[in-house]
Amino acid sequence: MTSAEITPVEITRGDSPIVLGLPHTGTDLPDIVRRDLNPRGRELADTDWHIHHLYEGLLPGATTVRATFHRYVIDANRDPSGASLYPGQNTTGLVPLTDFDGQDIWTTPPDDAEIETRRAAYHAPYHAALEAELARVRDLHGVAILYDCHSIRSLIPFLFDGPLPDFNIGTNLGTTCAPEIEAAVEEICTAAPGYTSVSNGRFKGGWTTRHYGRPAEGIHAIQMELSQSTYLGTEAPPWSYDPDKAARLRDHLTDILTTLAALAPTLKGTA
Repeated sequence: MTSAEITPVEITRGDSPIVLGLPHTGTDLPDIVRRDLNPRGRELADTDWHIHHLYEGLLPGATTVRATFHRYVIDANRDPSGASLYPGQNTTGLVPLTDFDGQDIWTTPPDDAEIETRRAAYHAPYHAALEAELARVRDLHGVAILYDCHSIRSLIPFLFDGPLPDFNIGTNLGTTCAPEIEAAVEEICTAAPGYTSVSNGRFKGGWTTRHYGRPAEGIHAIQMELSQSTYLGTEAPPWSYDPDKAARLRDHLTDILTTLAALAPTLKGTA
């Protein structure tokens, strides 16, 4: 697969005030990237497995913007300048050099010129689409809420100690959305029986949430990082989707999205 054969972004336009961002569900690799990854890298272990299926159909009218390329091509949720999201902590960069376990994924890592080529071919089109959809939705409703959809393995010692909570809410310490949005999501997650949750813990919201979350301009952003143990049969190959686990989780995700859609009209003119 060559760069020209990859459409970097898939868009489904709706008339709801909610926009779902899906930066890490893609598994497409251009040939040059596949060639330069080592066998460990080609496993694509750090994918947000099945997240687009998990959220599919939960909120009629929601707009979705999905990156089709894998984060090892370039990470759509990282600052295009390469600045770290979490200075002083283990993390992965704009083009990851290691996986989430800190292990090398390349036989030939990309140089600066190749990273810039990928930024222009993949990262920039994804964010151009996301920015355009947020502006369109805000024009329709006077407000737009970006809900950024993520998942990650529940145990990754390289990144965090102990098991991750099931629901990880990120608002960059309350700066990326109205407090009513964060409170509403927290209330639903806290009340969900059998699940754990935290706000602005290890994951405070990636570059997407921080970049687009401008409540004063009518665009609110919140990130949800789900533990993959909540909906996968196994957090290892073949990364199987567990329909029963997913069905239970989807009930709570539906509650979150419908609550946010109902809340959106009350946020107009509150900045």
